[in-house]
Amino acid sequence: MFVANLVSYILVLLGALNWGMYGIFNFNLVEAVFQGSRSVGAIIVYVLIALAAIWLIVSTIFAGGILRFTDRREDRA
Repeated sequence: MFVANLVSYILVLLGALNWGMYGIFNFNLVEAVFQGSRSVGAIIVYVLIALAAIWLIVSTIFAGGILRFTDRREDRA
């Protein structure tokens, strides 16, 4: 779960930076990289970022409101 949280967090941050650049500079990085906003690569990136955001929401709810980025457990003896 540690790896999934970390990868999801990074993807969501990249998505947020992309939206920020689009809002401030009118530059969409994903569109520039994949030569179009509806290309297969761009759609895959957008879907992965959306799934990462959903994962962070769901995993936080199931973890009791705590998003963990460590592999430690308090219940280990």
